Amino acid sequence: MAPSRGLLRLRQLSAASCRYGSIASGRRAASSFAQHLTNPSAKLQSYISRSRDPFLNLSIEDYVLRHSPPDSVVLFLYTNRPCVVIGRNQNPWLEVNLGILKVAPEQGSSFSNPELPAIGDVDLVRRRSGGGAVFHDEGNVNWSITCPRADFTRDKHAEMVVRALRRLGIERARVNERHDIVLDQGHERRTSDPSDTHRTAYTGDEGAQPRPLKVSGSAYKLTRGRALHHATTLLASPNLHIIPQYLHAPAKKFIEAKGVESVSSPVGNIGLENDIFQQRLQEEFATMYGARDTPPVVRTVGEAELDIPEIRKGYEELRTKEWLLSQTPQFRLKVDKSDLDGWSHELNVLLDINIHHGVIKSVDYSDFLYGTDREAQIRFALVGKKLQDIGDWHDFFRGREGTEALAECLTRWLPIPDTPGA
Repeated sequence: MAPSRGLLRLRQLSAASCRYGSIASGRRAASSFAQHLTNPSAKLQSYISRSRDPFLNLSIEDYVLRHSPPDSVVLFLYTNRPCVVIGRNQNPWLEVNLGILKVAPEQGSSFSNPELPAIGDVDLVRRRSGGGAVFHDEGNVNWSITCPRADFTRDKHAEMVVRALRRLGIERARVNERHDIVLDQGHERRTSDPSDTHRTAYTGDEGAQPRPLKVSGSAYKLTRGRALHHATTLLASPNLHIIPQYLHAPAKKFIEAKGVESVSSPVGNIGLENDIFQQRLQEEFATMYGARDTPPVVRTVGEAELDIPEIRKGYEELRTKEWLLSQTPQFRLKVDKSDLDGWSHELNVLLDINIHHGVIKSVDYSDFLYGTDREAQIRFALVGKKLQDIGDWHDFFRGREGTEALAECLTRWLPIPDTPGA
């Protein structure tokens, strides 16, 4: 029997009420976060994100930097779904294997095959701070501290994290000369000062083997009065053995670039659960800033904070190709005949493209099959073009006779990455 009109209307009103109630609840949560964050009396604040969205977490983090009181110190903890995060001044074609970011898992795939990663879609994200490229997943906790710029040093809060790790029994943890956190791998136990966060009982001499394993890399962003220090912490990443596949760029040897290049280091897992590490770090944070007896309330944030206009704006910006590609410093892609299988013609340079902030500035293309007229047409089609407007090289050159090899070359060495906002 069909429900009566009255009952049907009641169900519709009930569903609408739940929907609007959820929206209202989200707005209240966002308002509560904004009010507490900007409260001038809240000198010590602590937040943890429920979201696994890297674009959202980085946008919340940036909002904290810009809106927290000038004399406050804020701890923010978050974990992202699988993604590669590059620094603001980095080149994605130099840092990332873009061709496998969206490769779906295949049955029986081998980790030794770089074309068959074991995980599916992996986001590519450009953050607003400097530093190098890193891989995030659910076994990695990201921590950030926002503090007065006058109180900032590159080691201060890394040392705080080391103290937290040592209290959890990770005695090999220390801060190295690059301000990263590493685990010493020495076999010989030596006398050491337990309070020294830069040496352990297993620290070897400079250049000694085995090398320490990097478990946390840092990046920074400074404003006029505030400083942000954020870092990874590899606790129990299930993807540790395939991270190098994502951070190995096939085009690297063909690129001459400005900007910041990542420094490769052997990495390892610490071997802790996320919740245990987060709790211990929150306690260490409170102790460090004199709030051991009255630690700050740990507040949660997440999707509701997208109702804050500035967070929404930052979130949408990070998801665009304009942000991802146009921030790239000037670089040149140079490919000669020896780099392409099956080409035996006598050429010194097959392709030389100069790109500045995502715009193609010049093209030298030695088209020996069709002569200088074809070269001129290719140059006319490419110069002044934004990479984010191209999308797919084969589609871009479709209908242009004799460009198959060029399209294949650019697809191999200069693929255009997808973005959620595309």
